[in-house]
Order: sequence, then C-alpha cells, then structure tokens
Amino acid sequence: MEQPNENKTQKEGFVSVRGARQHNLKDVSLEIPRDALVVFTGVSGSGKSSLAFGTLYAEAQRRYLESVSPYARRLFHQMPIPEVDEIEGLPPAVALQQQRGSGTTRSSVGSVTTLSNLLRMLYSRAGDYPAGQPLLYADSFSTNTLEGACPQCHGLGRVYQVTEKSMVPDDTLTIRERAIDAWPTAWQGKNLRDILVTLGYDVDVPWKDLPKKDRDWILFTNEQPQVPVYRNLDRDEVQLAIKEKREPSYMGTYTGAKKHVLHTFANTQSALMKKRVSKYMLSSECPTCKGKRLRRESLSVTFAGYDIADISRLPLKKLLSIFSPYGDGSAPGLAKLTKNHREKAMVAKRIAEDLVGRVTVLLELGLGYLSLERSTPTLSPGEHQRLRLATQVRSNLFGVVYVLDEPSAGLHPADTEALLKTLDRLKACGNSLFIVEHELDVIRHADWLVDVGPDAGEGGGEILYSGPPAGLKNITQSKTREHLFNDLPFEKSKPRKPSGWLKLSGVSRNNLINLEVSFPLGVLTSVTGISGSGKSSLVSQVLVELMFTQLGNGLSTEEEVEGDLQQEVVATLDGKITEGSENIKRMVVVNQKPIGRTPRSNLATYTGLFDVVRKLFASTKLAKKRHYNAGRFSFNVGKGRCPNCEGEGFVMVELLFLPSVYAPCPVCNGTRYNAETLEITYHEKNIAQVLGMTVNEATEFFEKEDRVSRTLKVLQEVGLGYLRLGQPATELSGGEAQRIKLAKELQRLSRGNTLYILDEPTTGLHPTDIEKLQLQLARLVDAGNTVIVVEHDMQVVAGSDWIIDIGPGAGEEGGKVVATGTPERVAKNKQSKTAIYLTRTLNLNS
Repeated sequence: MEQPNENKTQKEGFVSVRGARQHNLKDVSLEIPRDALVVFTGVSGSGKSSLAFGTLYAEAQRRYLESVSPYARRLFHQMPIPEVDEIEGLPPAVALQQQRGSGTTRSSVGSVTTLSNLLRMLYSRAGDYPAGQPLLYADSFSTNTLEGACPQCHGLGRVYQVTEKSMVPDDTLTIRERAIDAWPTAWQGKNLRDILVTLGYDVDVPWKDLPKKDRDWILFTNEQPQVPVYRNLDRDEVQLAIKEKREPSYMGTYTGAKKHVLHTFANTQSALMKKRVSKYMLSSECPTCKGKRLRRESLSVTFAGYDIADISRLPLKKLLSIFSPYGDGSAPGLAKLTKNHREKAMVAKRIAEDLVGRVTVLLELGLGYLSLERSTPTLSPGEHQRLRLATQVRSNLFGVVYVLDEPSAGLHPADTEALLKTLDRLKACGNSLFIVEHELDVIRHADWLVDVGPDAGEGGGEILYSGPPAGLKNITQSKTREHLFNDLPFEKSKPRKPSGWLKLSGVSRNNLINLEVSFPLGVLTSVTGISGSGKSSLVSQVLVELMFTQLGNGLSTEEEVEGDLQQEVVATLDGKITEGSENIKRMVVVNQKPIGRTPRSNLATYTGLFDVVRKLFASTKLAKKRHYNAGRFSFNVGKGRCPNCEGEGFVMVELLFLPSVYAPCPVCNGTRYNAETLEITYHEKNIAQVLGMTVNEATEFFEKEDRVSRTLKVLQEVGLGYLRLGQPATELSGGEAQRIKLAKELQRLSRGNTLYILDEPTTGLHPTDIEKLQLQLARLVDAGNTVIVVEHDMQVVAGSDWIIDIGPGAGEEGGKVVATGTPERVAKNKQSKTAIYLTRTLNLNS
C-alpha cells in the first residue's frame, strides 16, 4: 500500500512556490490562496513583480506553451523559463500589465474592447439603409479595410498636400541661398543644385523671378534625369564642359522636391527625418468623407439617427443611453419594426444587449468619458489596462489567475473604489487575482498579502509576510506596515506663500472650454480631479505649449520625436498667458516616456554619469600606456566592445522547431567588451563590473569622486538606489524613467525661476518612496522654483501649498475649475470629488 508522502505540504486551494530565484528573489518559498484577491506589496524594486510576473505568470505561460505543438510554439515570442524549483496548484494565467505608448493611431478604444466589431455588425445587419442600397458587410464599416476606407484619404480622414509655399517659404531667396527649404541639407542639397546647373537652370536669381514652368518642374517633376555634374563651375562653364566632352566629377540623378519629401516620409527609419519633412506636408480635412474616414455608401447607413462615424465619437456614457432602449426592447419604433423586419429587430436587440453589458463595465471603471474612436496612443497606461480589464470581465472565464500590474495607477481615489468592485466581480466568477500594488486602499481590500522586501534590489527579495492583511501589523521589518497601520496625525508643513501668479485665460482644448486659471509661482501646486476631468489637457498640454511658445528655446524636455502624422491632429487649442510668464526663465517637463528605446540606452548614459566614469578609466596608468581614450570604454564604439555581439552582451540562438532564444554572448560572457578593454581596472574593478553595480554599491565605490557621487546620491534620494548602472532603458518602468529624469534635473545646480511640470510622478511608487519624492519636490521649490504636479496621491496633494481641482466629472461633465486654494480650503468644497478623500487625509490630526 502506498505510504502518504510526508514531505508533500501542498495545501488544497493554494498555489505552492518552492525556491524562487528570479532576479533578486532569494530562494523564496510560500503558499498563496487561489480564488482570492492576493496583493503583492513592498518598496519599488523589492521583487514583487519578479514574483508575480517573472515567476508565477511566466511559469503559467510556459506550461500552457508546453501543451501546444512545437510548430505552433514557434509562432509565440520566446517565453523565459523562470528560476524556480517547483510551483504546484497553478491555474492558467492572464496578465494585464501596464503598457506604455501601445498601439498605432489606427488602434482605438473600440478595437481594444472589441466594441467596434459589434457596432459594425449592428450597422451591417440592423442599420437604416437608404432606399435601394444593397446590404453592406461589416467590413464596409471599418476604416482599415479596402471595402470601408474612404478612397481619397485611405481611411485617415485627412489629406496631405505638398505645395510650392510649403516647400519654398521665402521666394526672395535664390536656389543657391537654399530657397527650396524642403531639400535635404549638406552634400545632398548641393548635389541637387549642381544637377540643376547642368540642366541649365539659373540658381542665382530670386525664386520668384524664375518662370512658373521652371519652378513647377523643379518642385513637382516625377522625372529622374541622370546628368554629368561638374563641381564648382557656373552655368556657362558647365555647358562648355559638356560640349568639350570633359570628364565630369560624377553622374548625378535628379529628384523633384515633392518626391523627395514624400519618399523620405514613407521610407525613413529616422523619427527626426520624418519630423523634418512632415513640416512641408500641409494637412487638411478630407473633402470626400469630411474627416469621417469611410466611404459614402457606409456613411449613408444610420442607426438611431447616427452614422457609424458620429456614433463612434460619442462618449461611452452617451452610447449607453442610446443602446439601452434597444437592449430592453423599449426603443420607439421597435414594435413597428417587428411586424415588417422581425430579423432586423432581433439582431438590433441581441447586439444592443451585448453592447450595453460591455459599456456598463467600462462605465463602472470610470471610463465613461472615452469615445470608441479615441486612439490608443493617447490613452494613459492606466486607462489602457482598465479597458483590457473590462474586456476580461465580459469574457466570463472561470478558474483563471489574473495577474495585474498596479491597476490603480493613474486613478483618483473615487475611481479606485469602482475598480475594486470590478475586481470583486472577477473573483466572484471563480477566478484568482494576483495584484502588484502600492495603493493603500487596494492593499486594505486584499484577502491575502504577500509583502516583499525589506528594501530594494540586493536589499530585498525576501518574503517578509504572507497571510491575511491584519497579520502584517506584527512585522516590524515591513515598510508597508508603517503606512497601512499608520494612525499618527498628518504632519502639515507651513504652507508657502505664492511669489506671484501665472494666469491663463480663454483656454479651450478637449473638454476645457474658455477656461480661466491661475497657477501660483514659487510654491508646490497639485492639480487634482477624477480620471478624464481635463487635468493633463490643462497642465501637460496647454500650459506646456503656451510656455514653450513664450520661452522659445527655454524648453528642456525629454520628448520623443514621433513621426506619425495622425498624432498632429488635436482638438483646437485656444488660450493665452495674460500674466506672470516674465518670472519664469526655463521650463522642465518630467514625464513617463522612456529614456531610450534600445537596450544601449541606460541610467548611466542618460544621466551623463557614464561620461565621467569612462574618463576615470582612461586616466588609469595602463590605459594611458596603451593610448586608450574615454571612447574605448563605450560599448557603442568598435574598438572597445566585443566584436561577436557588437556590445549588445547577448546573441540570438536559432533553434530548429523552437523559437529563437537570446543567450549571453559566449565570447564576452555578457560583459559587452573585448578582453583588452576589460584588462583596464579602476580600483580593481573593470568597466563591465562597474556597469553591473547598483546605484547603492556605486555610491560607496565612487565615494571620493565628487563628479560621480553627486549624481549617484541624487539617484538614491529619489529612491532608485536598487537600479544597476547598466540596466537597459527598455527594462525600466515609466515611473522609474520619470525619476531618472528628475534626478538628472536635481543634479544641476539650480538657478531658480524654473517651472517644473510633472504628470503623476507617484505612479508605481510605494508610500515610502513617495515620501522621498516629496522631499525632492520641496527642495526644488525651496530653491526658488515653481513645481506643478498632476496628482492623485492624497499624501502629496495634502502636503501641497496649493490645489487646483478640475471636474466635477469626466469628459463633457468635467473641464471646469471646481475649487482652488490651500488643501484645508479645498477639503471643505462640497462640489469637489477630491474633497472627501482630502478630508480623510487631513482629518487624521483632528
């Protein structure tokens, strides 16, 4: 008879993890309940995500992929195998991670939620067609198909023209003086000019004095003649050289200026080049579809009086009121329809019911202000994650683990309450929820807490506690405990007095209509309001753009240059600065965009720290003896880097029947450098070992090097001591990228009179790290600067000198200044949705 296995400690209804070593996890073992809401907490970088995503989710995915055929597996991205001894009782998993800048401009709220598919089916089968028009298939209502897209603008809604005026802004200049601004600069531009000389055109008369026929050919021809080019000869000398059949400098091919612009825009890989040529392309609304992007036949079909383009522009809240009567059968005219078009009425009812169900969940998640046509790149990571969460709620899956990455990110406390109800619904359907989270309201709502720590990076990776939330109170090592069970009164510093006011008037953009608003100078201001109220439109768009225009070259921002024409089409912006801008000398925008798009960009290169470190290595005796300069220690330069992986540190290995895998480079073992470069050491460490250090380790190592340690100390102060110096930019979260930008700014010697704008800087931060951030923001203000943050975290809001609350609702129900003043004053405002949460934070001392 088989003996029971004494060592088997697997509990019924639990997921059992043994020996997890992913990233900084220190061989941890634990049991987590299924069919429960489990929250993973701990300071930023403690190892929460390594456990939830890197171990549990990765293993669930790997097991699923093991069950499919080797051929099918090749179609998936390579799944990393987590470093763990054993996981038992793990159901299949769905991950809902934060995605930044996801999707193209053709991807929309409607496509992410699949609501657009339903809507197209509704219009195809139950729409009102003009007399005599044949039935259209659902594809005819999509802007991304040949059947549906407007033939003139190809479904973009706008047409782009390249005109003489756009390419030649100053027609008093000659061609030699670069009258044709759209031409490439440097050698290529000179080459085109020399070709025109050979072709007999006068390049030394003002452009406006050239015959129209010549101007048109130069700009708009599609011909590409190949002609001999004689360098540095004038028109007459060139003609003589051709006559005498002299050997030319080279043969040159001409390209018309318009052709150059369109070809560059369509084919260049460089975002900067794309940006440069796009300014010669004038965009206007497509005259055929009037910006609606669809064929006339598709737009002639209506439902409830709307064509499909118009209905897609309505807020989801309005959609619900349109479809509800069709879903419950109370729509006027349905009874009449039933007699004649029984099938049509039935289709309308069925699809409307489904639409109502899906839209209701979106409204519960506080997304009622979005429209179906809103493109996904304009959504915040939090909005995108909640859209996908709503889709999962409607999928009615059972017995699945949902792994969520900070679902409360970017949410006002009022919206967090709605989020918790949605999570409870998913759990009630028989699913498990594993959530990585910092928001105390979500942590309090958990059935089970897993607290990872105590610190970040090397100082973390241990399970401090795993159990019901109340038990965390006894864990003295836990940094989460200090905040979760904090019953101390709120400590309010003395509010600073504004040194002046920056006044904006007539502001109109998105849901802001003719708004008047005043920002105090020389203090810390929090701009608050529920998601979609108009905070970011006001601060990150209008204020930034108006100040940018005012300062001219005074903008210091880390904006990525994007060459997508669709993104330049924005709701009309109106408004002006009427007072106060003369007190601001510089503006710094600190956002969550990545600090680089490739693994070659990292914390050390971005902050400028690496330049100093490379000079230190170049100044060593052996480096001088070998004549190595600082460039030798860059993994982007040929001489010093490993020739096999070209400084990447890893190589791709092709596997027959299996997906390709990335493995450390066998030549340099992942160090990125060649052996000769690694022979140079500074205080017994080579350059690869320095890049492998965390900020905390490097601070100790470079203690006596002031130029390096100043930057490192600031990185520690903003809570990034756990990051490795060489950590690729692609591995950093949006919050980490934002704090690196802040650290780069803080290391400068502040001159005062700078305007700092931060959009939700607490995203992804543990309350302990938020306290560190608050100290840094206070430092900036105390140095004579103005700091404006768009923020939901009540600790930061309550600690501000001034609050501007936008709302009262989202979308059309927002866009107004509801309350302004000190936190105490705003807390008393009955109209503000922020007031109740602010009162709770401030009233702790009453």
